[in-house]
Amino acid sequence: MKFKINRDHFSNGLLQVLNVVGSKATMPILSNVLIEAEKDHISLTTTNLDLGIRCRIKAEVKETGSVTLPVKRLATIVRELPNIDVTLDSTPNHQVKLASGGSQFRIMGIGKEEFPPLPEFGDDKSFSLEQAELGNMLKGVAYAQSADETRYILNGVYFNFRDGKLSLVATDGRRLALISKELEFPAASAGSIILPAKTVSELMRLLDKGAKAKVSFNERRASFQLATEKDTSGLVENIYLFSKVVEGNYPNYQQVIPKETHQRIKLERELFLQCVHRAALVCSEKSNSVKIKLTSNLLEIAASSPDFGESHESMAISYSGPDLQVAFNPQFVMDPLRALTKDEVFFELKDEVSPGVFKTLESFICVIMPVRLS
Repeated sequence: MKFKINRDHFSNGLLQVLNVVGSKATMPILSNVLIEAEKDHISLTTTNLDLGIRCRIKAEVKETGSVTLPVKRLATIVRELPNIDVTLDSTPNHQVKLASGGSQFRIMGIGKEEFPPLPEFGDDKSFSLEQAELGNMLKGVAYAQSADETRYILNGVYFNFRDGKLSLVATDGRRLALISKELEFPAASAGSIILPAKTVSELMRLLDKGAKAKVSFNERRASFQLATEKDTSGLVENIYLFSKVVEGNYPNYQQVIPKETHQRIKLERELFLQCVHRAALVCSEKSNSVKIKLTSNLLEIAASSPDFGESHESMAISYSGPDLQVAFNPQFVMDPLRALTKDEVFFELKDEVSPGVFKTLESFICVIMPVRLS
């Protein structure tokens, strides 16, 4: 195998596939990147058996072939090379010569036959949507995933394709975020998957490279094909992400969403976020809550901790309902506010023991459980 490639393109491609490789790989081959040279491009593939990624980059291929090399060390070397032109030459015994300007490296590789192949997809359900839309939807719910490994069903984002719309849901049992959008797909493509948290974070990192994302899935796995814009720099051409899905039934999230809330207030998202953020600066691990108090045309936010002191914020709002006070974990209030982009958000409350609900005029809902007022 022999090819010549632009150093920055090579470096960027390695960067795209690096994250999948864990620090404690169970087999040496899982620390490697599979490099395959074909007609006018090379492809780079890494996997940790649960998650795999492949990207293609333009290259001047003189001899086709393949080899696997330690990805982290290779990425460091390529980034530091002195010259923009890089040549890579591998021998039949998997020894690789890397040259750029006055720099030369010899690296020991492993043959492709030891590398676990990425799954082939056959009769899967699939459809396309805009990358930016999928990215915004994931950002709108991902913060609510559970990090508790004993509740593995909740360690991910639930994708539900049904009734002409795509809904994404995440919950950790104390809060729940749901976002939906109308999406045209054949009835045969209806179905649902739970995408693991690690895959969700990789996907969010990759979803700004181009226009369309093609999603395919079956009971066991999902794949995301991300086409990139054909820019003149000839950077990464396209990226495939393959992932196992979390097996099991996602809980019935509809029953968590309150059917009725009594008070609804319209808030300026950024202003409310800043007020909660400042009020929470006095919170401690032991007393981690902010009190939200509604009176006529006024919203007050207060927090206190015995070790530190107190804070108080107030903002004018349009409100004519009864006086109401309820406490929340400040992080749970700030996460959806940070994830949204709209200026206006609606906050619905019922009483001090019922959940608070954030909504937007689009199909977004975030339910957060209150903290008991002692």
